[in-house]
Order: sequence, then structure tokens, then C-alpha cells
Amino acid sequence: MTTESIAIAGWRIDAGLRQSGPGSCTGSVVQGPARLSCSAGEFMLSTGMYFTVPGDCEIEGGSGWLIRQNDFQALFQIGGPAEETGRLTYIDGCTDTLLISPPVYGDPCLNLLHIPSHTRQTRHNHPSLRAGVIAGGSGHCVTPSGRIALFPGMVFHIPTGVDHSFHTDDSALRVFAYHPDSDFGPKHVDHPMVNRTIIGGVSAARRPAAAPEFSASGAQDETS
Repeated sequence: MTTESIAIAGWRIDAGLRQSGPGSCTGSVVQGPARLSCSAGEFMLSTGMYFTVPGDCEIEGGSGWLIRQNDFQALFQIGGPAEETGRLTYIDGCTDTLLISPPVYGDPCLNLLHIPSHTRQTRHNHPSLRAGVIAGGSGHCVTPSGRIALFPGMVFHIPTGVDHSFHTDDSALRVFAYHPDSDFGPKHVDHPMVNRTIIGGVSAARRPAAAPEFSASGAQDETS
């Protein structure tokens, strides 16, 4: 994955968005309804819904954002609307839900991050870029360069390794956040189907691997 393989864009009710070429598009609807057209068909999406589409797509109506990653072949998915808060704990009282999981270990994922009101996140950074949109609420992103106001519909990009933190006052903040890679996901020798297949009283996952480990993006995966 390189920054050159990624493009971020938004659409609004009077200006739709068409994407074509290699790779996949992942995004979410900030204000619906919106119509998503792709090789799988046409789908009406309401506020808070999200999607990932391999290949070409077009979206019209409402408003939202998407990110195209040219070196990744996604599994077609539509979900949501996203819940108000996350199901997993995160730093400083925040919560997170993994909305679109990596198909294979190391692949991209989409998350919903909920930051409660009156939160001052610990300053931190990430080993790859983060991109997304403010889905609801308000707050600020504090970086070494200054303090940036956050509002619904605002598309953002945080470069690799840049220190930042989210601050809220009287309003909570909801964020759709895309990770272009991960250290999580199923592997050829570690996934529910193979783990729960028992041969001679032993999980098939403990037998010699039958195939090399490759992700949908073509990168070789770890096996342990």
C-alpha cells in the first residue's frame, strides 16, 4: 500500500461522484438518501449506511464520502445504518465498531469511532494514513500544526505518523474511519471454517498449511 494508490473524494446532492479503474471504493452516507450503482446493481442508501465496492461505481443524491484504494480488491458489502456508539472499547473512554472487516489478514477495514462529550483524547499517531468523514456531532482535532474544527460531512485525512487527538465539549463526535491496512483478519491457517473442522480429533488448522498466505491486495501474510 502506498499513498499514491489512494484517492479520497466526497459528493453532495447537486454533484454526484463516479469512480472507475482498478481497486475498490469504500465510503459512507452522511445525509441520505443516496443511490449507489455498481456491477452488483442499484441500491438506495439511507443516512449512516456504508459500503465497499470492487471496481467501478457511481453514487448520486444526498452527501457522503468515499476512498478508492487501487491495490485492493474488496468483497462487495453494504451495511448499516451504523449504531450510535461503538461495541469495542478504545482509548480515553471512546468506543469503536469494526463495520467492514479485512477479508484476509492485513487488508483494509472501515470503523465507526464514537468520542463522548467532554473528551480530551491522549495524543497518538498511526502507522498508516487514516481517512474518513465526520458522521455527526462536533469537536476539534488537535495536531502540532493547530486546532481544526470538526463538523458533520467534513472529510479528513491524517497522514502516517502525525500526532493528533480528538477533543469534544458538549457534543459527542461520530467518525467513519478507513484504515488502508491492518494487523488483523483471518489467515489461511486461522479462520472459523478451518479452526472448527476436526479431523481425527484435531483441528484442521493444526495440519500443514495447504496454501500460501496471500491477501486480496496481493501482499503475503504472516501465518502465526
